[in-house]
Amino acid sequence: MEYQDFINAVATRAKVSTDQAATLTRATLETLADRISAGQAEDLAYQLPEGLDDPLRKPPPLRGRGEHAKSFGLEEFVRRVGDRPAVDRALAGAGVGAVLTTLREAVSRDEFEDAMAQLEKEFWQVIEPVGAGGRRRPGS
Repeated sequence: MEYQDFINAVATRAKVSTDQAATLTRATLETLADRISAGQAEDLAYQLPEGLDDPLRKPPPLRGRGEHAKSFGLEEFVRRVGDRPAVDRALAGAGVGAVLTTLREAVSRDEFEDAMAQLEKEFWQVIEPVGAGGRRRPGS
């Protein structure tokens, strides 16, 4: 998936402009990098196009001096995305769901599931139920 395809998919899912989608994507990926292990963030970054990989590769400002990923749930995750510069707080929840759903389509299934395994099960609630190729699962 190319950078612009990712941003367009987030914009469509979150019902926002592409500029807002780009801001929400960066904020969500930066927050995800705070939340998962540095190794897992690097594995995801490796599979993303240029421009989407940087937020996952940057050392989070809260991490340092040997600290590990911070543990926090979905509500706190959305709050942290909404607190990032240039993010419209009212759009943070929809943005997180849109970015995580699009991330699932952009990286391998194994990498996405490995990342999600480091998060609480409640994160699955914001990810759209789609099957392979973006089609809805039968019966949904």
